[in-house]
Amino acid sequence: MRAVALIDGEHYAPVVRDALAKLPYEWVGAILVGGTEKLRPAADYGVPLVDAFTGAEVVVDLSDEPVLGPAARLRWASRALAAGLPYVGADFRFEPPRFEPFELPSIAVVGTGKRVGKTAVTAHVARTLARDRDVVVVAMGRGGPAEPEVVETQPTPAELLRRSRAGEHAASDHLELAAFAGVPAIGCRRAGGGLAGAVFDSNVLAGARLAAERRPDVVVFDGSGAALPPVATTARILVTTGAQDATGYLNLYRLLISDLVVVLHGSSDDAGHIKAAVDVPVVRAELRLRPEEPVEGRVAVFTAGPAQVEHLDADVVLRSTALADRPELHRQLDSTDADTYVVELKAAAVDVVAEHAAAHGKRLVLAGNDVVAVDGDLDAAVAALLPARVAA
Repeated sequence: MRAVALIDGEHYAPVVRDALAKLPYEWVGAILVGGTEKLRPAADYGVPLVDAFTGAEVVVDLSDEPVLGPAARLRWASRALAAGLPYVGADFRFEPPRFEPFELPSIAVVGTGKRVGKTAVTAHVARTLARDRDVVVVAMGRGGPAEPEVVETQPTPAELLRRSRAGEHAASDHLELAAFAGVPAIGCRRAGGGLAGAVFDSNVLAGARLAAERRPDVVVFDGSGAALPPVATTARILVTTGAQDATGYLNLYRLLISDLVVVLHGSSDDAGHIKAAVDVPVVRAELRLRPEEPVEGRVAVFTAGPAQVEHLDADVVLRSTALADRPELHRQLDSTDADTYVVELKAAAVDVVAEHAAAHGKRLVLAGNDVVAVDGDLDAAVAALLPARVAA
């Protein structure tokens, strides 16, 4: 294989030259990544010095501490993977995730982790595009169905309870999207997630085929946690938060393959840090909880993470972020006096909160999240990712 080597000036040139000669690669060249201790003028490495991966099929790291420590190596790994190249060293190998071709205009919404607000952004993107386009959403999750499932209409709390009692995950992402995006949603599943976002197993490609058969104008693919949909979409949107390092580890890879970044509940410094690392548009935004029905009286709010509820015209007696902590959720429900439960469709929303509401005669109201831009025009940025709609 044609290869580019990463070398440093902490090794004597003859040592590097001999190692390169022994390795089973056709050397395109070597990139000198730093170090001066053993660097001599006109050092001969036996291969040309280059400054890019051009012509290579693999990147081989022959550097070491202190020039390339773990953080620096992951930055080089991110660059290699973003170029579609494996990144290998003496005892490691990173493979770029594979993305299967997809024939329709499409956007993937991916995250830097779980609970970053990615699905709320996916719903917003779908609603925005559906103003003048036919849109289908394909979601993948760790609790998705064994076979891709099409949900055409908004599920009711009663329908979600029926699913839960039948042993299904009634708060799967495709159900959340069907409830709040207002477009057909196709549910898929995945297992495992690599450092770069590849998955061990999924039925997303079957879900993508179902979406393509409907011939929509746009398909929006919703990632899962930090895992990436294995589809070569027209564009990607990366969602992160001010609490996460969006450029650390292999998040830099996610940035490098994205066309737009949405930073939720982050500062201008957070956005500036991203822009300094990658030349990509960045929009800052916040999530605002939106109950699907008006609420009044004594209200308990259940979410998976912090949520803005100050705008609710009700007496909020509980603000719980324990949807993913079932023991704590049971404790809170047993000790709370509320007339209405407002709940995000996540984690234990149905099998715990909705069941408790049904058993105790409480009103249950599902809630989504509005994505409110605070710096930048999110809708315009989303529209710019796809070709203008062609009139029939």
